[in-house]
Amino acid sequence: MCEEKQVRKQERIIVWPVYLDSSKSRYDGRRVPKNIAVSVPRVAEVKDAAEKAGLKCELVPDVGYPKTPWLKMGMVLVEKKESKNRTIMTIAKQLAKTRSTVKEQVN
Repeated sequence: MCEEKQVRKQERIIVWPVYLDSSKSRYDGRRVPKNIAVSVPRVAEVKDAAEKAGLKCELVPDVGYPKTPWLKMGMVLVEKKESKNRTIMTIAKQLAKTRSTVKEQVN
C-alpha cells in the first residue's frame, strides 16, 4: 500500500516589502536591482503597485519576514501568473513608477 506523494502546486507568491527595499543588501533580502528598488517600501504600497500591475493580491498585515520576525511589516500574497522573479520585477517597476509620479506631484 504505497501512498503517492501529492505535489502541492503553489497558487500564490509571497512578496515581502524587503524584496523591493533599496536600503537593504541582497544578503538582507532585496531581490531586485538597486536602480529599480525604492527606499523603505510600505506593505500597502506594494499591494497598490501589484494591483496597478494587474495582479490579484491580498494584504496580510502583522507578519514578520523570516530573517526579522520581530518586525511585523506584513506581506502581500499575489496570484501566480509567471515566475516569482518576474512577478517581483513587475511589482518593483510599478512601485518605482508610482513613487516617481508622487514625487513629481509634490514638487
